[in-house]
Amino acid sequence: MKLKFKNRIALFNTIAVAITTAIVFVVIYLVVSQTALTHLDNDILTEKEEVFSNLDWHRDSIIINKMPEWDEAEHNKIEVNPTFLQIVNTKGKVVFHSSNLLKDQFFFNPHLDQELFYNSRLSNQKIRLGQFPIKNKNRKIIGQLTIAISRQESYAMLNSLLWILLISFPLVLIVLFIASSVAASKAIQPVHQLISTASKINDANIETRLRLPERKDELYDLTKTINELLARIEASMLQQKQFTSDASHEIRTPLTAIRGTLEVLIRKQREPKVYEEKITSIIQQVDRLNNLLEQLLQLARIESGAVAAKKETLFLSSIIHALHLKWREALAGRAMAFHVDVAKEATVTADKLFIELILDNLVSNAIKYGKEYGNIFIVWNEDLKTLSVKDDGIGILAQNLPNLFDRFYRADESRSSVIKGNGLGLSIVKKLCDLQSIKMFVESQPNEGSTFTLNFPR
Repeated sequence: MKLKFKNRIALFNTIAVAITTAIVFVVIYLVVSQTALTHLDNDILTEKEEVFSNLDWHRDSIIINKMPEWDEAEHNKIEVNPTFLQIVNTKGKVVFHSSNLLKDQFFFNPHLDQELFYNSRLSNQKIRLGQFPIKNKNRKIIGQLTIAISRQESYAMLNSLLWILLISFPLVLIVLFIASSVAASKAIQPVHQLISTASKINDANIETRLRLPERKDELYDLTKTINELLARIEASMLQQKQFTSDASHEIRTPLTAIRGTLEVLIRKQREPKVYEEKITSIIQQVDRLNNLLEQLLQLARIESGAVAAKKETLFLSSIIHALHLKWREALAGRAMAFHVDVAKEATVTADKLFIELILDNLVSNAIKYGKEYGNIFIVWNEDLKTLSVKDDGIGILAQNLPNLFDRFYRADESRSSVIKGNGLGLSIVKKLCDLQSIKMFVESQPNEGSTFTLNFPR
Protein backbone atom coordinates (compact mmCIF):
# COMPACT_ATOMS: atom_id res chain seq x y z
CA MET A 1 0.00 0.00 0.00
CA LYS A 2 1.92 3.04 -1.30
CA LEU A 3 0.22 5.67 0.84
CA LYS A 4 1.75 8.21 3.14
CA PHE A 5 1.48 7.50 6.82
CA LYS A 6 -1.10 10.26 7.38
CA ASN A 7 -3.24 8.91 4.52
CA ARG A 8 -3.00 5.36 5.90
CA ILE A 9 -4.22 6.65 9.26
CA ALA A 10 -7.08 8.51 7.53
CA LEU A 11 -7.91 5.42 5.44
CA PHE A 12 -8.02 3.02 8.38
CA ASN A 13 -10.04 5.52 10.40
CA THR A 14 -12.45 5.98 7.48
CA ILE A 15 -12.85 2.22 7.05
CA ALA A 16 -13.63 1.81 10.74
CA VAL A 17 -16.16 4.66 10.66
CA ALA A 18 -17.61 3.35 7.38
CA ILE A 19 -18.36 -0.01 8.97
CA THR A 20 -19.85 1.65 12.05
CA THR A 21 -21.89 4.11 9.98
CA ALA A 22 -23.17 1.35 7.69
CA ILE A 23 -24.34 -0.64 10.72
CA VAL A 24 -26.02 2.45 12.19
CA PHE A 25 -27.72 3.31 8.87
CA VAL A 26 -28.99 -0.26 8.46
CA VAL A 27 -30.34 -0.23 12.02
CA ILE A 28 -32.03 3.15 11.41
CA TYR A 29 -33.68 1.89 8.22
CA LEU A 30 -34.85 -1.35 9.85
CA VAL A 31 -36.21 0.48 12.90
CA VAL A 32 -38.11 3.04 10.77
CA SER A 33 -39.38 0.27 8.48
CA GLN A 34 -40.56 -1.82 11.42
CA THR A 35 -42.15 1.24 13.04
CA ALA A 36 -44.06 2.02 9.83
CA LEU A 37 -45.29 -1.57 9.52
CA THR A 38 -46.27 -1.64 13.19
CA HIS A 39 -48.29 1.55 12.68
CA LEU A 40 -50.09 -0.01 9.68
CA ASP A 41 -50.72 -3.23 11.61
CA ASN A 42 -52.26 -1.23 14.46
CA ASP A 43 -54.59 0.48 11.98
CA ILE A 44 -55.56 -2.94 10.61
CA LEU A 45 -56.24 -4.24 14.11
CA THR A 46 -58.45 -1.23 14.85
CA GLU A 47 -60.37 -1.88 11.64
CA LYS A 48 -60.63 -5.55 12.60
CA GLU A 49 -62.28 -4.70 15.90
CA GLU A 50 -64.85 -2.55 14.12
CA VAL A 51 -65.59 -5.28 11.57
CA PHE A 52 -65.85 -8.03 14.18
CA SER A 53 -68.29 -5.91 16.16
CA ASN A 54 -70.68 -6.01 13.13
CA LEU A 55 -70.42 -9.75 12.52
CA ASP A 56 -72.63 -12.50 13.86
CA TRP A 57 -72.97 -16.18 13.12
CA HIS A 58 -75.44 -18.99 13.20
CA ARG A 59 -73.80 -22.35 13.59
CA ASP A 60 -71.29 -22.41 10.71
CA SER A 61 -72.79 -19.47 8.83
CA ILE A 62 -71.51 -15.88 8.98
CA ILE A 63 -74.15 -13.17 9.42
CA ILE A 64 -73.15 -9.66 8.35
CA ASN A 65 -75.06 -6.88 10.02
CA LYS A 66 -75.75 -3.76 7.95
CA MET A 67 -73.92 -0.87 9.60
CA PRO A 68 -72.84 2.60 8.43
CA GLU A 69 -69.23 1.38 8.82
CA TRP A 70 -69.54 -0.61 5.60
CA ASP A 71 -70.49 2.51 3.59
CA GLU A 72 -67.62 4.72 4.71
CA ALA A 73 -65.62 6.40 1.96
CA GLU A 74 -62.43 4.50 2.80
CA HIS A 75 -64.23 1.28 1.78
CA ASN A 76 -65.64 2.69 -1.45
CA LYS A 77 -62.62 4.47 -2.95
CA ILE A 78 -59.29 3.08 -4.03
CA GLU A 79 -57.38 6.33 -4.62
CA VAL A 80 -56.58 7.87 -1.22
CA ASN A 81 -55.83 5.83 1.93
CA PRO A 82 -58.41 3.13 1.16
CA THR A 83 -59.29 0.21 3.42
CA PHE A 84 -60.20 -3.08 1.76
CA LEU A 85 -62.31 -5.78 3.34
CA GLN A 86 -62.89 -9.38 2.35
CA ILE A 87 -64.74 -12.15 4.20
CA VAL A 88 -64.75 -15.76 3.04
CA ASN A 89 -66.39 -18.83 4.55
CA THR A 90 -64.78 -22.18 5.23
CA LYS A 91 -65.48 -23.26 1.65
CA GLY A 92 -63.43 -20.37 0.28
CA LYS A 93 -66.45 -18.50 -1.03
CA VAL A 94 -66.40 -14.72 -0.70
CA VAL A 95 -69.42 -13.76 1.38
CA PHE A 96 -68.50 -10.07 1.54
CA HIS A 97 -66.00 -7.59 0.14
CA SER A 98 -65.81 -3.82 0.25
CA SER A 99 -66.95 -2.00 -2.87
CA ASN A 100 -63.48 -0.56 -3.52
CA LEU A 101 -62.12 -4.06 -3.98
CA LEU A 102 -64.14 -4.27 -7.22
CA LYS A 103 -63.51 -7.61 -8.92
CA ASP A 104 -60.20 -8.27 -7.18
CA GLN A 105 -59.83 -10.93 -4.57
CA PHE A 106 -57.18 -11.43 -1.91
CA PHE A 107 -55.30 -14.66 -1.58
CA PHE A 108 -55.81 -16.23 1.80
CA ASN A 109 -54.95 -19.30 3.85
CA PRO A 110 -58.18 -21.20 4.61
CA HIS A 111 -56.51 -23.13 7.45
CA LEU A 112 -55.14 -20.11 9.28
CA ASP A 113 -55.93 -20.23 13.01
CA GLN A 114 -54.07 -17.06 14.15
CA GLU A 115 -53.45 -13.51 13.00
CA LEU A 116 -51.17 -13.01 10.01
CA PHE A 117 -49.72 -9.79 8.54
CA TYR A 118 -48.01 -9.58 5.13
CA ASN A 119 -47.32 -7.26 2.19
CA SER A 120 -48.78 -7.48 -1.29
CA ARG A 121 -49.95 -5.39 -4.25
CA LEU A 122 -53.40 -4.44 -5.54
CA SER A 123 -53.89 -2.57 -8.85
CA ASN A 124 -50.22 -1.48 -8.82
CA GLN A 125 -50.70 -0.17 -5.31
CA LYS A 126 -48.61 -1.46 -2.42
CA ILE A 127 -50.78 -2.66 0.43
CA ARG A 128 -50.44 -4.14 3.90
CA LEU A 129 -52.77 -7.04 4.69
CA GLY A 130 -53.95 -8.73 7.83
CA GLN A 131 -55.78 -12.05 7.80
CA PHE A 132 -57.85 -13.05 10.87
CA PRO A 133 -59.77 -16.28 11.50
CA ILE A 134 -63.48 -15.82 12.34
CA LYS A 135 -64.59 -18.15 15.14
CA ASN A 136 -68.07 -18.89 16.56
CA LYS A 137 -68.94 -19.27 20.23
CA ASN A 138 -67.54 -22.81 20.20
CA ARG A 139 -64.15 -21.45 19.00
CA LYS A 140 -64.67 -23.16 15.66
CA ILE A 141 -63.30 -21.37 12.59
CA ILE A 142 -66.19 -20.47 10.29
CA GLY A 143 -64.40 -18.08 7.93
CA GLN A 144 -61.49 -15.72 7.31
CA LEU A 145 -61.42 -11.92 7.39
CA THR A 146 -58.81 -10.09 5.31
CA ILE A 147 -58.22 -6.37 5.81
CA ALA A 148 -55.83 -4.40 3.62
CA ILE A 149 -54.71 -0.80 3.77
CA SER A 150 -52.42 1.18 1.51
CA ARG A 151 -48.74 1.40 2.39
CA GLN A 152 -47.86 3.85 -0.36
CA GLU A 153 -47.01 6.62 2.10
CA SER A 154 -44.86 4.32 4.20
CA TYR A 155 -43.12 3.04 1.09
CA ALA A 156 -42.48 6.57 -0.15
CA MET A 157 -41.09 7.58 3.23
CA LEU A 158 -38.83 4.51 3.45
CA ASN A 159 -37.69 4.97 -0.14
CA SER A 160 -36.79 8.60 0.58
CA LEU A 161 -34.97 7.56 3.75
CA LEU A 162 -33.05 4.88 1.81
CA TRP A 163 -31.91 7.37 -0.81
CA ILE A 164 -30.90 9.88 1.85
CA LEU A 165 -28.80 7.22 3.60
CA LEU A 166 -27.23 5.97 0.36
CA ILE A 167 -26.31 9.49 -0.78
CA SER A 168 -25.12 10.70 2.62
CA PHE A 169 -22.98 7.60 3.26
CA PRO A 170 -20.24 8.30 0.66
CA LEU A 171 -20.42 12.05 1.36
CA VAL A 172 -19.85 11.44 5.06
CA LEU A 173 -16.91 9.14 4.28
CA ILE A 174 -15.30 11.65 1.89
CA VAL A 175 -15.59 14.46 4.43
CA LEU A 176 -14.35 12.17 7.17
CA PHE A 177 -11.33 11.05 5.11
CA ILE A 178 -10.34 14.65 4.38
CA ALA A 179 -10.81 15.66 8.03
CA SER A 180 -8.88 12.61 9.25
CA SER A 181 -6.07 13.30 6.80
CA VAL A 182 -5.77 16.91 7.98
CA ALA A 183 -5.90 15.83 11.63
CA ALA A 184 -3.32 13.07 11.04
CA SER A 185 -1.06 15.54 9.24
CA LYS A 186 -1.10 17.85 12.25
CA ALA A 187 -0.70 14.92 14.64
CA ILE A 188 2.44 13.59 12.92
CA GLN A 189 4.01 17.01 12.39
CA PRO A 190 6.24 16.49 15.47
CA VAL A 191 7.40 13.23 13.87
CA HIS A 192 8.55 15.16 10.80
CA GLN A 193 10.47 17.45 13.12
CA LEU A 194 12.12 14.41 14.73
CA ILE A 195 13.02 13.05 11.29
CA SER A 196 14.47 16.41 10.26
CA THR A 197 16.60 16.67 13.42
CA ALA A 198 17.67 13.02 13.42
CA SER A 199 18.71 13.15 9.73
CA LYS A 200 21.27 15.83 10.60
CA ILE A 201 23.01 13.67 13.20
CA ASN A 202 26.21 11.94 12.04
CA ASP A 203 29.47 10.74 13.52
CA ALA A 204 30.70 14.34 13.77
CA ASN A 205 27.83 15.46 16.03
CA ILE A 206 26.72 12.16 17.53
CA GLU A 207 26.44 13.87 20.92
CA THR A 208 23.36 15.77 19.65
CA ARG A 209 20.08 14.75 21.28
CA LEU A 210 16.48 15.24 20.17
CA ARG A 211 14.35 17.69 22.09
CA LEU A 212 11.83 15.94 24.34
CA PRO A 213 8.16 16.99 23.88
CA GLU A 214 6.45 18.72 26.79
CA ARG A 215 3.68 16.11 27.03
CA LYS A 216 4.72 12.67 28.22
CA ASP A 217 2.85 10.68 25.58
CA GLU A 218 3.86 8.05 23.02
CA LEU A 219 5.85 10.67 21.07
CA TYR A 220 7.76 11.49 24.25
CA ASP A 221 8.57 7.78 24.69
CA LEU A 222 9.69 7.56 21.05
CA THR A 223 11.98 10.59 21.39
CA LYS A 224 13.39 9.28 24.66
CA THR A 225 14.05 5.88 23.08
CA ILE A 226 15.84 7.50 20.11
CA ASN A 227 17.98 9.56 22.50
CA GLU A 228 18.88 6.43 24.44
CA LEU A 229 19.78 4.72 21.15
CA LEU A 230 21.97 7.67 20.20
CA ALA A 231 23.66 7.47 23.60
CA ARG A 232 24.40 3.77 23.07
CA ILE A 233 25.71 4.45 19.57
CA GLU A 234 27.90 7.28 20.88
CA ALA A 235 29.27 5.05 23.65
CA SER A 236 29.91 2.29 21.11
CA MET A 237 31.70 4.69 18.76
CA LEU A 238 33.83 6.09 21.57
CA GLN A 239 34.61 2.56 22.72
CA GLN A 240 35.52 1.60 19.17
CA LYS A 241 37.81 4.61 18.85
CA GLN A 242 39.35 3.81 22.20
CA PHE A 243 39.77 0.18 21.16
CA THR A 244 41.49 1.20 17.92
CA SER A 245 43.77 3.57 19.80
CA ASP A 246 44.60 1.02 22.50
CA ALA A 247 45.12 -1.79 19.99
CA SER A 248 47.42 0.43 17.94
CA HIS A 249 49.36 1.33 21.06
CA GLU A 250 49.66 -2.28 22.20
CA ILE A 251 50.84 -3.40 18.76
CA ARG A 252 53.12 -0.40 18.18
CA THR A 253 54.98 -0.88 21.49
CA PRO A 254 56.52 -4.30 20.71
CA LEU A 255 57.08 -3.34 17.08
CA THR A 256 58.95 -0.23 18.17
CA ALA A 257 61.01 -2.32 20.61
CA ILE A 258 61.82 -4.83 17.86
CA ARG A 259 62.78 -2.10 15.41
CA GLY A 260 64.97 -0.33 18.01
CA THR A 261 66.75 -3.55 18.91
CA LEU A 262 67.46 -4.38 15.28
CA GLU A 263 68.73 -0.85 14.58
CA VAL A 264 71.14 -1.17 17.50
CA LEU A 265 72.37 -4.51 16.21
CA ILE A 266 73.16 -3.32 12.70
CA ARG A 267 75.12 -0.24 13.73
CA LYS A 268 78.28 -2.22 14.44
CA GLN A 269 79.65 -5.66 14.94
CA ARG A 270 78.89 -7.05 18.41
CA GLU A 271 79.78 -10.03 20.55
CA PRO A 272 77.74 -13.23 20.06
CA LYS A 273 76.45 -12.94 23.61
CA VAL A 274 74.95 -9.50 22.84
CA TYR A 275 73.26 -10.92 19.76
CA GLU A 276 71.78 -13.71 21.85
CA GLU A 277 70.42 -11.24 24.42
CA LYS A 278 68.90 -8.97 21.78
CA ILE A 279 67.39 -11.85 19.82
CA THR A 280 65.89 -13.22 23.03
CA SER A 281 64.37 -9.78 23.65
CA ILE A 282 62.96 -9.73 20.11
CA ILE A 283 61.45 -13.21 20.61
CA GLN A 284 59.78 -11.98 23.80
CA GLN A 285 58.27 -9.05 21.91
CA VAL A 286 57.10 -11.38 19.15
CA ASP A 287 55.50 -13.63 21.77
CA ARG A 288 53.80 -10.57 23.22
CA LEU A 289 52.44 -9.68 19.76
CA ASN A 290 51.36 -13.26 19.15
CA ASN A 291 49.54 -13.38 22.51
CA LEU A 292 47.85 -10.05 21.77
CA LEU A 293 46.66 -11.19 18.34
CA GLU A 294 45.43 -14.49 19.75
CA GLN A 295 43.35 -12.68 22.38
CA LEU A 296 42.02 -10.25 19.80
CA LEU A 297 40.94 -13.18 17.64
CA GLN A 298 39.24 -14.77 20.65
CA LEU A 299 37.33 -11.55 21.32
CA ALA A 300 36.36 -11.25 17.65
CA ARG A 301 35.01 -14.82 17.54
CA ILE A 302 33.07 -14.37 20.78
CA GLU A 303 31.54 -11.04 19.75
CA SER A 304 30.63 -12.30 16.27
CA GLY A 305 28.58 -15.14 17.76
CA ALA A 306 30.69 -17.76 16.02
CA VAL A 307 31.50 -19.39 19.37
CA ALA A 308 28.79 -21.40 21.10
CA ALA A 309 28.98 -22.91 24.56
CA LYS A 310 28.93 -26.72 24.62
CA LYS A 311 27.60 -27.39 28.09
CA GLU A 312 28.50 -30.59 29.90
CA THR A 313 28.98 -31.78 33.46
CA LEU A 314 32.50 -30.88 34.64
CA PHE A 315 34.46 -31.81 37.76
CA LEU A 316 36.10 -28.58 38.92
CA SER A 317 38.87 -30.25 40.93
CA SER A 318 40.24 -32.11 37.91
CA ILE A 319 40.24 -28.95 35.76
CA ILE A 320 42.03 -26.95 38.47
CA HIS A 321 44.55 -29.74 39.00
CA ALA A 322 45.36 -29.85 35.28
CA LEU A 323 45.80 -26.07 35.10
CA HIS A 324 47.92 -26.06 38.26
CA LEU A 325 50.69 -27.75 36.31
CA LYS A 326 50.67 -24.79 33.92
CA TRP A 327 50.74 -22.22 36.75
CA ARG A 328 53.38 -24.01 38.83
CA GLU A 329 56.38 -22.25 37.28
CA ALA A 330 54.82 -18.77 37.55
CA LEU A 331 53.82 -19.45 41.18
CA ALA A 332 57.32 -20.63 42.02
CA GLY A 333 58.83 -17.55 40.36
CA ARG A 334 56.98 -15.34 42.84
CA ALA A 335 57.15 -17.74 45.76
CA MET A 336 53.36 -17.77 46.06
CA ALA A 337 51.31 -20.39 47.89
CA PHE A 338 48.37 -21.95 46.06
CA HIS A 339 45.37 -23.11 48.12
CA VAL A 340 42.49 -25.11 46.66
CA ASP A 341 39.30 -25.78 48.62
CA VAL A 342 37.21 -27.62 46.04
CA ALA A 343 35.62 -31.00 46.76
CA LYS A 344 36.38 -33.78 44.29
CA GLU A 345 32.68 -34.31 43.65
CA ALA A 346 32.00 -30.60 42.96
CA THR A 347 30.47 -30.31 39.48
CA VAL A 348 29.15 -27.54 37.24
CA THR A 349 27.39 -27.53 33.88
CA ALA A 350 29.52 -25.49 31.49
CA ASP A 351 31.83 -25.55 28.49
CA LYS A 352 35.16 -27.13 29.46
CA LEU A 353 37.32 -24.98 27.17
CA PHE A 354 35.59 -21.80 28.33
CA ILE A 355 36.02 -22.69 32.02
CA GLU A 356 39.69 -23.41 31.45
CA LEU A 357 40.16 -20.03 29.73
CA ILE A 358 38.27 -18.23 32.52
CA LEU A 359 40.27 -19.86 35.33
CA ASP A 360 43.55 -19.44 33.45
CA ASN A 361 42.97 -15.70 33.07
CA LEU A 362 41.78 -15.19 36.65
CA VAL A 363 44.64 -17.15 38.23
CA SER A 364 47.21 -15.55 35.88
CA ASN A 365 45.96 -12.11 36.99
CA ALA A 366 46.13 -13.19 40.63
CA ILE A 367 49.75 -14.27 40.11
CA LYS A 368 50.66 -11.03 38.30
CA TYR A 369 48.96 -8.66 40.74
CA GLY A 370 49.51 -10.70 43.89
CA LYS A 371 52.46 -9.95 46.15
CA GLU A 372 55.57 -12.06 46.41
CA TYR A 373 55.32 -14.75 49.07
CA GLY A 374 51.57 -14.13 48.94
CA ASN A 375 48.65 -16.53 48.63
CA ILE A 376 46.06 -17.50 46.04
CA PHE A 377 42.86 -19.20 47.18
CA ILE A 378 40.34 -21.08 45.00
CA VAL A 379 37.21 -21.88 47.01
CA TRP A 380 34.00 -23.69 46.00
CA ASN A 381 30.69 -23.06 47.80
CA GLU A 382 28.28 -25.91 47.09
CA ASP A 383 25.24 -24.17 48.62
CA LEU A 384 25.68 -20.99 46.57
CA LYS A 385 27.19 -22.69 43.52
CA THR A 386 30.05 -20.19 43.50
CA LEU A 387 33.76 -20.52 42.70
CA SER A 388 36.03 -17.78 44.06
CA VAL A 389 39.58 -16.86 43.03
CA LYS A 390 41.20 -14.69 45.71
CA ASP A 391 44.63 -13.08 46.05
CA ASP A 392 46.21 -10.84 48.67
CA GLY A 393 47.96 -8.49 46.24
CA ILE A 394 47.78 -4.79 45.29
CA GLY A 395 43.99 -4.72 44.93
CA ILE A 396 41.88 -2.36 42.81
CA LEU A 397 40.59 1.13 43.60
CA ALA A 398 36.80 1.47 43.80
CA GLN A 399 36.69 4.00 40.95
CA ASN A 400 38.43 1.50 38.65
CA LEU A 401 36.03 -1.40 39.22
CA PRO A 402 33.31 -0.26 36.71
CA ASN A 403 35.88 -0.24 33.87
CA LEU A 404 37.62 -3.44 34.86
CA PHE A 405 36.14 -5.53 32.04
CA ASP A 406 36.68 -2.98 29.26
CA ARG A 407 39.07 -4.00 26.52
CA PHE A 408 42.68 -2.83 27.04
CA TYR A 409 41.77 -1.32 30.40
CA ARG A 410 44.47 -1.51 33.05
CA ALA A 411 44.40 0.36 36.34
CA ASP A 412 47.01 3.03 36.94
CA GLU A 413 48.77 0.84 39.51
CA SER A 414 49.53 -1.75 36.87
CA ARG A 415 50.39 0.74 34.14
CA SER A 416 53.02 2.36 36.28
CA SER A 417 54.53 -0.99 37.18
CA VAL A 418 56.52 -3.55 35.29
CA ILE A 419 53.63 -6.03 35.23
CA LYS A 420 53.16 -7.41 31.75
CA GLY A 421 49.72 -7.52 30.16
CA ASN A 422 47.46 -5.90 27.59
CA GLY A 423 44.13 -5.58 29.44
CA LEU A 424 42.20 -8.11 27.33
CA GLY A 425 42.07 -11.04 29.73
CA LEU A 426 39.22 -9.88 31.96
CA SER A 427 37.24 -8.69 28.94
CA ILE A 428 37.43 -12.21 27.50
CA VAL A 429 36.49 -13.69 30.90
CA LYS A 430 33.39 -11.50 31.14
CA LYS A 431 32.17 -12.41 27.66
CA LEU A 432 32.78 -16.13 28.22
CA CYS A 433 30.79 -15.91 31.46
CA ASP A 434 27.92 -14.15 29.67
CA LEU A 435 27.85 -16.89 27.02
CA GLN A 436 27.26 -19.49 29.75
CA SER A 437 24.92 -17.39 31.94
CA ILE A 438 27.55 -17.29 34.68
CA LYS A 439 27.35 -14.22 36.90
CA MET A 440 30.67 -12.69 37.94
CA PHE A 441 31.25 -10.45 40.96
CA VAL A 442 34.39 -8.56 42.01
CA GLU A 443 35.39 -7.45 45.49
CA SER A 444 38.64 -5.60 46.04
CA GLN A 445 40.48 -3.38 48.52
CA PRO A 446 43.74 -1.55 47.75
CA ASN A 447 46.75 -3.38 49.20
CA GLU A 448 44.50 -6.15 50.52
CA GLY A 449 43.78 -8.11 47.36
CA SER A 450 40.90 -8.98 45.05
CA THR A 451 38.27 -11.70 44.90
CA PHE A 452 36.61 -12.77 41.62
CA THR A 453 33.48 -14.88 42.21
CA LEU A 454 31.77 -17.00 39.54
CA ASN A 455 28.13 -17.78 40.29
CA PHE A 456 27.05 -20.80 38.19
CA PRO A 457 23.41 -21.35 37.18
CA ARG A 458 21.65 -24.12 39.09
